[in-house]
Amino acid sequence: MLCPEPLDIVYTKESPDRLISMNCRARANPAPTYRWRRDNWEIKLMELPNEHYSLVGGNLIINNPEEKKHAGTYVCVAKNVYGTVISKEAKVKFGYLEEFPDEERDPVTVKEGQGAVLLCAPPKRWPTEVTFRWIYNEFPVFLHPDKRRFVSQSTGNLYISKVEASDAGNYSCYVFNPQIGKGVYSKFIPLISTEESEYKADLVVKFPDTTAMLNYNVTLECFALGNPAPHIVWRKIGATDLPASAQVSMSGALLHLYNVQYEDSAGYECEAINQKWQDWHQAWLYVEAAPEWAVTINNTQKDVGSEHTMSCVANGKPGPYIRWLKDGYSYGKGELKFSSLTFEDSGMYQCIAENYWGIIYASAELRVIACAPTFELNPVKKYLLGANNGRVVIECKPRAAPRPRFTWTKGKEVLFNNSRISIMFDGSLEILNATRNDEGVYTCLAENDRGKANSTGTLTITEATQITVAPEDTQVMVGEEVHLQCQASFDPSLDITFIWSLDFRVIDFYLEWKHYERIMVGGIDSGELKIMNVQLRHEGRYTCTAQTVVDNVTASADLKVKGLPAPPGGVRVEEIRDTSVKLVWNRGADHGSLILGYTIQTRDFYALTEVDWRDASTSPTALDGMSVMADVVDLYPWMEYEFRVYATNEFGDGEASIPSMKIKTWDAVPVVAPTNVGGYGGKDGELIITWTPVQPQYFYGKKFGYVVAFKPHDEVDWWYETISDPETRRYVHRDASFRVKSNDFQFWFKLIDTCSDQSRLSDQVKYWRKYDDTEPGANRIFVPASMNQTRLENMLPDSHYLIEVRAYNGAGVGPPSEHCEMFTKRAPPSVAPQMWRYISYSGKWLYVWWHHISYDWFGNESFPLYYKVMFRKTGYITGPIYMTGWHFIDFPMPQVGDYELEVRGRYEGGDGPIRKIRLQGKPTLSLAAMLLLALCIVGLGI
Repeated sequence: MLCPEPLDIVYTKESPDRLISMNCRARANPAPTYRWRRDNWEIKLMELPNEHYSLVGGNLIINNPEEKKHAGTYVCVAKNVYGTVISKEAKVKFGYLEEFPDEERDPVTVKEGQGAVLLCAPPKRWPTEVTFRWIYNEFPVFLHPDKRRFVSQSTGNLYISKVEASDAGNYSCYVFNPQIGKGVYSKFIPLISTEESEYKADLVVKFPDTTAMLNYNVTLECFALGNPAPHIVWRKIGATDLPASAQVSMSGALLHLYNVQYEDSAGYECEAINQKWQDWHQAWLYVEAAPEWAVTINNTQKDVGSEHTMSCVANGKPGPYIRWLKDGYSYGKGELKFSSLTFEDSGMYQCIAENYWGIIYASAELRVIACAPTFELNPVKKYLLGANNGRVVIECKPRAAPRPRFTWTKGKEVLFNNSRISIMFDGSLEILNATRNDEGVYTCLAENDRGKANSTGTLTITEATQITVAPEDTQVMVGEEVHLQCQASFDPSLDITFIWSLDFRVIDFYLEWKHYERIMVGGIDSGELKIMNVQLRHEGRYTCTAQTVVDNVTASADLKVKGLPAPPGGVRVEEIRDTSVKLVWNRGADHGSLILGYTIQTRDFYALTEVDWRDASTSPTALDGMSVMADVVDLYPWMEYEFRVYATNEFGDGEASIPSMKIKTWDAVPVVAPTNVGGYGGKDGELIITWTPVQPQYFYGKKFGYVVAFKPHDEVDWWYETISDPETRRYVHRDASFRVKSNDFQFWFKLIDTCSDQSRLSDQVKYWRKYDDTEPGANRIFVPASMNQTRLENMLPDSHYLIEVRAYNGAGVGPPSEHCEMFTKRAPPSVAPQMWRYISYSGKWLYVWWHHISYDWFGNESFPLYYKVMFRKTGYITGPIYMTGWHFIDFPMPQVGDYELEVRGRYEGGDGPIRKIRLQGKPTLSLAAMLLLALCIVGLGI
């Protein structure tokens, strides 16, 4: 077996080592020799010195690689006296990323409100997997994708669904290849915008039929142009929800499926919607897998002339193709069968399974042997025991190849097969219904074409073991104690042991001492079993085994335990209505007592604790012991519920079932009105109406509100006002013609599900994370009506937020504005840059350099913009330092004394942590000393 084996390598000319190392090591004794092949041509490592190739152990080293000479497919070959194996293939490819062409890019002119597509046209590269970003106006200002702007990671193109005036500018496509650590950017593309117009949603980025590997991640892209900017919705065709591992990002443009499984294989649909139109696209996701061994081969030693089968089974999709190698050469496919092994069949065999996604190897040695019979390692037992009237088997298993011929003698008598005595295929001697007459000396003779050998043993017949008192079927109550008897007769020259098992599981008296105990008499096991504090789990078949070294005998009895019924199973809701559901379940075990009835319990959304279950009303009211379904009635409409069921028998209530899945009842017209309705007059022209709001469980629907009606006593017509906030407790009506006195007005309410505007005193701003928070738990702030802006605090980084504004006055909260969507930036890194400094020998200059914080495009930290350096004594210096992987800067140090140096990164999400160093300025060197130092530096060639 080869371990480790070579891996695919991507080599770049920028590599500092200027070499390629390919691993190969075989576990073998004696140690193997190694050879390497490139594109099926052997690399001549032993004959002539090679300036490029060298061998270290089994590893191949390629120095100063050149693409024309060294790119290709490599295989390692390991060989010793027992055979040859080859490694899996490993490819060496040379990575590159070409520059963009120098030609200027044509400008793109588009009307405001229309969509725009800026083509990246990336240059040739290897590997092809790169990341795309777009620079806006100048480096390093990168465009941040949002609901309007999308960068395809398939083509690199930039899509703007609705161009705004602020989008005008110059754009450059930046391509970064992470495997070779190189990035290039295109010439700037001017974007020019003109007057605005509206147009329908139009999908321009459509994911194709896609194949993903099992347990890997895959991303599907979908983006649309349109004005207003379209909203993207994803669906899995034939399912109510997306897979649990799915995540939508980039304002709906990307659907990420993590750790995909076979069940994720399906059609997926993206739909783009705006006020003008809607557009949709469907394609299929296929899930396949690389080969993986289910059955493989092992080192095997077989006798010459024997049969042998070698088989491998591999899972994968598409189904893997199986082929074989023997000593490095092709040797067939499927299953290998040998009807009569020869010495030429010995060697190293490799089973290879491959499909489109990969290839795996399994190696093993087949060694075919031949030898004369020998009993050195496994002679016939010298002293043999057998039970009277029992079956006796005397084993004869010499080492021999090919298989020997067997002859048995008793004393000087040669034995032949008859109705009681037979020589088995493996050479063992079988005696049925043995008696005292069968006692004696037995010899096994084994012979093949290589030689012969024999081995002898003496057989003694003992009295058979018999059960004299057997356990009896017993029925007990939970918590009681029971004794099961077991006694046996046996040969007095032997020792006996009693073994108890429950449903074929041997009882461990050491671990289960609380419930099981052996009954000892005079320090000897009597065979009796005591079961204490019997529980339902102790029910079953108990078997007593009386065993000696010669034979054993068993007897069994059933123990029935009566107790509380088991929990019902499979509780599920089959029909949902507004105030009732149809509940179905499966009966549980009755545990020896007839089930008298079932009870259904419910827990709703407003339950205070996990154990806050309540008995439900059912139809029929009483559920007998044969019931498997019932209607649960008197439920609240538009309420989330889960259900459980327990059974009752003569001993009481059993354990409750596992709760059903949560469901929500249908909505319905509300029937509960507000209470404590009252009112009074305020300042001139004000009528204030108050009430106690309806509790949430009585909303009965997604939207809930009130209609307030009022009129003077002496008039016929009513005024009506609509209140949309269900938590509102009062309404203020203003009319300068009113002169309100107590008891002048009548009031009544009607429940509704619509909204209306009121004169506002202030604005309520609500904001919450779209996919992670619930709207009722949103953050709220109130802003005076005279203001039209505010600052939102305590927002989490790298999150998708929804924001809405509602007018607020004494009557409550008005209808919401259209939701505004925004993305907070990622948080800065948690670590400061690593920094080094050096003070010149002259003491006049401080040299500073640092490493950039590495950036992960798919991580949780924001993108670095620049680094700010502060150097203090009488002031500070600060400025943007553009990224190059590391950077260097120098500062004058005109004075001796204490200085303070700081470096911190500026990121999209704000400033990162500070790296701070205190240092001491050096005395200034004289002019002569500095000249001498300069001469030394020149002499050293620095």
